[in-house]
Amino acid sequence: MQESRRIRILIADDHPVVRQGLAAVIDREPDMVVVGQAKTGEQAVALYEELRPDITLMDLRLPAMGGVEATVSIRAKSPVARIIVLTSFEGDEDIYRALRAGAQGYLLKGMPLEEVFEAIRAVNTGQKRIPAVVAGRLAERAILETLSTREIQALKLVVKGLSNKQIAAAMEITEATVKSHLTSIMQKMGVSDRTEAAIAAVQRGIVMLE
Repeated sequence: MQESRRIRILIADDHPVVRQGLAAVIDREPDMVVVGQAKTGEQAVALYEELRPDITLMDLRLPAMGGVEATVSIRAKSPVARIIVLTSFEGDEDIYRALRAGAQGYLLKGMPLEEVFEAIRAVNTGQKRIPAVVAGRLAERAILETLSTREIQALKLVVKGLSNKQIAAAMEITEATVKSHLTSIMQKMGVSDRTEAAIAAVQRGIVMLE
């Protein structure tokens, strides 16, 4: 198949082994060809401008400019750009931010290669590809949208290991109010104690560990 008829793909990933390995298996597909590889978000944006690929496979965790920011930048300049997030992160916030930025697909690196190829072909024809496991996490996030700004602030302090007294001092509220926030948080998140709330907050991408 002539290169002009193949799906032209740009890969953005900061791990050389992942990037080169993915390129090698994609290039074996008769209807696909990798035209460029980027190791940073800035490089992904620059290469997109230069190469105008049909599909960009974008990791989320890239140096300096992250995958979401790179997606926003590319889509701002080219609204027709077709971007698939291919990452190891499956937190609710990661998924939400990527799709809101304009990504048409969200794949996890542990998925079978055939699913990745199928997603590339589907997005190339204008479809969206969000696997069931990812869609499930996105549905969970809809519940978490009910968390108030103060509840999220309290949750971040819980993740840091602060006691109710310390949280009260940090937020300049009473311990009774802290307890009220935590009760509300646990109900909304569907967990039974503060430890579960902290673990869920990190797993779902609501709170990033520093």
